[in-house]
Amino acid sequence: MRISFCQALLTGAIILNLLILYYVSRAQQQMMEKRREQSKGLKKASLPVAGLGVMGNLVGGSMVGGAKMGGLEGNMRGPRVTILVREFEDFENYVGDVARSFLRQRPELPFLAVAESPPYPPLALPEAARLLVLSPSPDQPPQTHRPEFNVQTEFALLVPDGMELDHGRQIERLIRELEGVGGGPVRLIAAPVLTRSAVQCLHLRVNLREWTATYTPAASGSSGSVCTALQGDAVVLIRTEDLFNLSVPLGRPLMSSLFVQTSLRGWKVKLLEGPSFSASHRPLFSSAHNQWKADSRLKDSTNHLMRSFGLKHVVLADGQHQWFGCGKETPRCFGTVLDDTPEYLYIERWTPPCCLRALRETTKYVINILESSGVRYWLEGGSLLGAARHQDIIPWDYDVDLGIYLEDVPNCDYLKSLDSGSLVDANGYVWERAVEGDFYRVQYSEANHLHVDLWPFYSRNGVMTRDTWTEHKQDVEFPEHFLQPLVPMQFAGITAYGPNNHRAFLELKFGEGVIENPQYPNPAKKRLDRRIVR
Repeated sequence: MRISFCQALLTGAIILNLLILYYVSRAQQQMMEKRREQSKGLKKASLPVAGLGVMGNLVGGSMVGGAKMGGLEGNMRGPRVTILVREFEDFENYVGDVARSFLRQRPELPFLAVAESPPYPPLALPEAARLLVLSPSPDQPPQTHRPEFNVQTEFALLVPDGMELDHGRQIERLIRELEGVGGGPVRLIAAPVLTRSAVQCLHLRVNLREWTATYTPAASGSSGSVCTALQGDAVVLIRTEDLFNLSVPLGRPLMSSLFVQTSLRGWKVKLLEGPSFSASHRPLFSSAHNQWKADSRLKDSTNHLMRSFGLKHVVLADGQHQWFGCGKETPRCFGTVLDDTPEYLYIERWTPPCCLRALRETTKYVINILESSGVRYWLEGGSLLGAARHQDIIPWDYDVDLGIYLEDVPNCDYLKSLDSGSLVDANGYVWERAVEGDFYRVQYSEANHLHVDLWPFYSRNGVMTRDTWTEHKQDVEFPEHFLQPLVPMQFAGITAYGPNNHRAFLELKFGEGVIENPQYPNPAKKRLDRRIVR
């Protein structure tokens, strides 16, 4: 067989590419091995700095304040705990004082102030304390801004700004407590910082599927409280391995970030009645303006944290509600729905609670107008199914459907005017004729397109019908006797009207057993795991 010039040229090019690929792969492997060696060298080098080498260990085992403190370091080994200050403001803080109070009592302990970016004005830290900036710099290796490379001790002690260490035995007590709980669910030990407001132990339930976090008060025990979250100033001891196994180990606000993640892992915190730590600077801010700045930053950082964690609704221990999702002035939380399957179902979530709230408000508003205008309506499709199953919107639904009598449309000023386009009413709701078919739609606002659809039917020979239909299987004709009479049903926090035999009506449209057998709207794209349905 003869080989042409083109075939030979192609063969040569392939061989050349394989050789290049081989040498590039070898170079990358050698580079990775070199980086691993550098990382090992960094860890070895960091221990003497943090623990002051062998001399530091000897100092750590000596008598300090009249007490033998070997429990923190042990013989001939580095310190066991690193002090971390994460929660402070650059425009006014006492981080330098906090560092001096710890280093005065425990000079061998590593002390790190952690900030997202270099503080301005710069922190006035003592020489033995260090600043760790989390934001990367293009001229620095990655380990310079990653905390797991900078904390080489067995434990990390998270302390708030403005506190001070009275004596080293306080830290030793926390370590003994954490070591004493063994491998159980208690993975954090906390002690109060004495301020005007006491530290409160809380239970925190995080439901990512429903985008919600709920705090409730926890009962106190005689030997300290065990719970899943804290409210108030406290120092918290955690094993370094546990801290850096969190997705966001040092997020802000620190306590909110920490306890959302630990509660999802089933970890608990034990709040000791003592030893308590002193608060040398309270209040933290010397002026009302600085307090306002701090409150504004706390609000912004909380908003950013909750959004990054996918939490849109937080219920506080005192019953107050915080919302971090969409509103009347913002777009809804999800985009255009394709194949009847909203995007949140693909990430194992249900309808965001802010969207459900907007749908309930819109439903209540529209039904009130229909009733006052003399327009007969009934719950349709998935909304009727939600009323039968939950007395509410289905937890994963993204709109509300109402059937109306076509002959009643002229009774409603908003509906009868829609032939000429859409209108925005005095309350900001948008009324329009839908572009997808011959029906009406009421949107929550011009910015937020969560909506209620109104499907007009008319009676023909005792059968409710329409002139045009969608591809939805439930969009079919049905006997008018289901609407004679309409009956009240609880739905979305109000009393609405539905067919007089809703089970038969739903089984006509969806199939037998539809109420007892929930399923996502398009199982071919995404099926519901029925074990998670309450």
